[in-house]
Amino acid sequence: MEEDADREAAAAAGTTPRALRFYEQRGLLPPPVRTASGQREYGPGEVARVRVIRDLLTLGLTVEDLRSCADRLHLLAEDPPPRCGSVEPGAATSGIVGRRLAALDVEIDRLARLRESLARRASGDD
Repeated sequence: MEEDADREAAAAAGTTPRALRFYEQRGLLPPPVRTASGQREYGPGEVARVRVIRDLLTLGLTVEDLRSCADRLHLLAEDPPPRCGSVEPGAATSGIVGRRLAALDVEIDRLARLRESLARRASGDD
């Protein structure tokens, strides 16, 4: 029956039971409460936290990024979530989001140069 509880929680969060256990093993999700019979119990708070984890991973953050702030992930499950700082171009950003934005900017620049080079070659200007 433990698998049923895992499946229900995973389905509610849009993931798999295996992912729940992975997040728990990596410290992103605290060990769930267990019933007297040893079954895992995931409440709405845990399901919301898993949704936050999945959203952040989709945005390009890594499991290691999230591990470094795992003690604060529950804050992002609040409605509305707290502001994480400015994301305006040129604004001072720090921490995980700032590093990820900087990495994305570097990658965007690299891809733009690659595109320009390919376009020149395709047009015969190179």
